[in-house]
Amino acid sequence: MKAPSEQSTENKTIAITGVSRGLGRALAEVFIERGHFVYGCARNAEAVAELQQAHKGAGEFSVIDVAGEDEVQAWARQIVEFHGCPDVLINNAALVNSPCKLWEIPAREAETLFEVNVLGMLHLFRAFVPEFLKKGRGMIINISSGAGRMGLPGIGAYCGTKWAVEGLTKSLATELPEGVGTVALSPGMVDTDMLRTCFGEEAASHHDAGQWAATAADYILGIGPEQSGESLRTPGGAGD
Repeated sequence: MKAPSEQSTENKTIAITGVSRGLGRALAEVFIERGHFVYGCARNAEAVAELQQAHKGAGEFSVIDVAGEDEVQAWARQIVEFHGCPDVLINNAALVNSPCKLWEIPAREAETLFEVNVLGMLHLFRAFVPEFLKKGRGMIINISSGAGRMGLPGIGAYCGTKWAVEGLTKSLATELPEGVGTVALSPGMVDTDMLRTCFGEEAASHHDAGQWAATAADYILGIGPEQSGESLRTPGGAGD
């Protein structure tokens, strides 16, 4: 893993999970275009290789399953060793269940959903929060959803994981010192594979991930520790 080259004081080092597609990939690419250095991870090896090839010197991309604590810890150690604690951590990796009644979701599918969406985020907390505390500053952005603030039919298990994101974020905020903050951030309605799973072709009526990220990237980097514990929503996505 290479450390970023010379950066201005305005530029940030950003760690993002789930960069293989959708919001994570769009954010990673916009951040890089704007001069920030991105450490990204995802499970899809082909997508990770594509990103690494496309953004040599401007980002480092690794094949990581956030559900695996050992993998997450190793990834965090690499980042800290080669650059130090990032300025921003974006917990974006998530899955959605195939639409069904809550009592009909297969047990293993539900377990996988919680392993990635909830336990994965906790793994990232364990790996990075101690480094933020040493640094004394930084932001942890946990990607939530309107589904984490209301109940929706067909994706109740996913809603449950995003309610967990909201609760864990607010709890973490009470435990962080001044200078380090965390928020739960809903992107609104954005045309991604995940939204198409939930709403079918209706998703096409919303902005795509690239359009969303063009506005959302600067908004995200403008969030500060004084907002810690808040549930926010980015501009650029339709209302939830």
